[in-house]
Amino acid sequence: MELVFATNNQHKLSEVSAMLGDRIVLRSLKDIECFEDIPETSETLEGNALQKARFVRTFSGADCFADDTGLEVRALDNAPGVYSARYAGEGHDSEANMRKLLAEMESVEDRFARFRTVIALLLDGKEYLFEGVVNGTIIRERRGGSGFGYDPVFVPEGYDKTFAELGDEVKNRISHRAAAVRKLVDFLARYKQS
Repeated sequence: MELVFATNNQHKLSEVSAMLGDRIVLRSLKDIECFEDIPETSETLEGNALQKARFVRTFSGADCFADDTGLEVRALDNAPGVYSARYAGEGHDSEANMRKLLAEMESVEDRFARFRTVIALLLDGKEYLFEGVVNGTIIRERRGGSGFGYDPVFVPEGYDKTFAELGDEVKNRISHRAAAVRKLVDFLARYKQS
């Protein structure tokens, strides 16, 4: 089976490729020569994931999936949420996003947060949604050198290290994206058998 993953983010592509293994041939937006600026104008993760997948489907005609991920911080009324990638502005600047988050959380005691990923799959003319969530806390200063986005300031529940300290292998096993991708992989395995 071949699927287009609606992303140009090499980190995401590597994470998802590693989880899918050789069961599915994964193609990126670059592989299908889609260099358009895909809109993400929905107010929800589900809406953005569907919007991106529908765009790619219209562009290429291929079966595809797209994801949207948000960091939801309880003390900030679940912000940055759908605006996680552009929290500090349209530049998608991870450093600026982390600085803004840490500044807003400086005097906040309730550090609970969760990462949530929603995957929208368009397959054989039907749409499917898969969600993955990981709960944790926002620490007061960044730690670790791997990962991307908010990984250096997020400690997942049950661990004492940030995503950026745990490394890709552990993160790929326990992350929100991993949980959503596992649901996608399980679904695709059952789908191919039916």
